[in-house]
Amino acid sequence: MTDRLRHPDHGPFRADQLRDGDRYELSNGHPIYCAPAGWQHASGSVKGGLVLDSDPDVQWTGADVGISPEGGTLRAPDVAVRATPPSGNSTWLTEAPPLAVEYAGPGQDERDLRDKIAELLAAGTQQIWVVRLVGPQRVEVHRPDGPMKIYTASDVLEAPGVLRNPVPVRALFDRDAAHEVVLRNLLQRCGYSSLNDVREEGREEGREEGREEGLVDAILTLLRGRGLAVDAAIEERLRAGHDRETLQAWLLNAARVEQAALIFDR
Repeated sequence: MTDRLRHPDHGPFRADQLRDGDRYELSNGHPIYCAPAGWQHASGSVKGGLVLDSDPDVQWTGADVGISPEGGTLRAPDVAVRATPPSGNSTWLTEAPPLAVEYAGPGQDERDLRDKIAELLAAGTQQIWVVRLVGPQRVEVHRPDGPMKIYTASDVLEAPGVLRNPVPVRALFDRDAAHEVVLRNLLQRCGYSSLNDVREEGREEGREEGREEGLVDAILTLLRGRGLAVDAAIEERLRAGHDRETLQAWLLNAARVEQAALIFDR
């Protein structure tokens, strides 16, 4: 691996020489090999991406997307978050995301991580969250206008102007905590402040099955709100009568499946 301090002269490579899928980033024109992620790193990136992408104010997130503010730089944070979708036909983004997340696991090259943080902040990123997978659960927050701050498992993270909702630190580590945040966010995207609002709406409409029917409506609302096709067979199975625990499990599934029929998989 390399950085500007180790190679003060500009290297020979440019971002436009790399293709989508190449395992390299660039720092001052010098290549940095990016190895496959370990299982903790890979799992963490998925959780973080789900939590951030579901926020009601976020319109776009990208995993390992290339950021190239100038020709000799190409950096790919684990998760990049934008309030608006990118535009244009170029392979790499030229504008740095306002929020970027890096998962740092065993074997992390700390010198390269410091350089990556500095380059993204210099390019315009407002916050970089470094999620530490070694040692106590904690997140380092880097900003261009102040010192790095550490947030522990009991803290929450905020990104005003990017995220509407605070993010519990534990949601970037723990799968169940991540799903709770995703559910809250998706309900808000559908116009509900909480699951209780969905249940109340079901009672106000006079549905005989009360809470269970409210959960069914929440499942259907989430699926359709995410743009998933719900056919008559799926709706009939949902309304056939099930216990509350089963419906709650299906509701969580509705927040993350890519096909509506997969909500019934336990």
